[in-house]
Amino acid sequence: MGKRGPKKTPTAVLKLRGSWRAEERKGEPQPERGAARMHSPMPLTKDAHRMWRRLVPLLDTMGVLGKTDANALARYCETWVLWVQAKDWLVENGTTFPVRNADGKVIDVKAFPQVAMVTKFESALSRLEQQFGLTPSARAGLSVDGKKDESGKTRFFQKDRISMAS
Repeated sequence: MGKRGPKKTPTAVLKLRGSWRAEERKGEPQPERGAARMHSPMPLTKDAHRMWRRLVPLLDTMGVLGKTDANALARYCETWVLWVQAKDWLVENGTTFPVRNADGKVIDVKAFPQVAMVTKFESALSRLEQQFGLTPSARAGLSVDGKKDESGKTRFFQKDRISMAS
């Protein structure tokens, strides 16, 4: 059985919000700061790899990406590709198909399985987008403390070189 109640807000997020609760938390593991790196055993498809290359600089600039986020980001990229493929299939084939009896008469209309797949992928993407601050509502409660890195960008995490090892 899993933990009860809502998920705890990470201390880093509480600090960005200016919450007093961040100061009360002790002993929470802190990931190494910097951009998530794609590592060798991460078998991303070509399209997911393209999404990775697009997202990492954006998330790094926002200052919400840590080195421990690679697996979650990889799942996001792969789920995004599956969502696009399922949406493209629906655009090409429609959302429903007729069910016919032995005489060829239409007796029902059903949705293609891709309709449910798109919905599931959208739900998974939405959850991950919330975690990475990729929606306006996810960013609404965040504020940056104004510290600048060497490039002059306001950041939460420190910038690190992005490795594109395959």
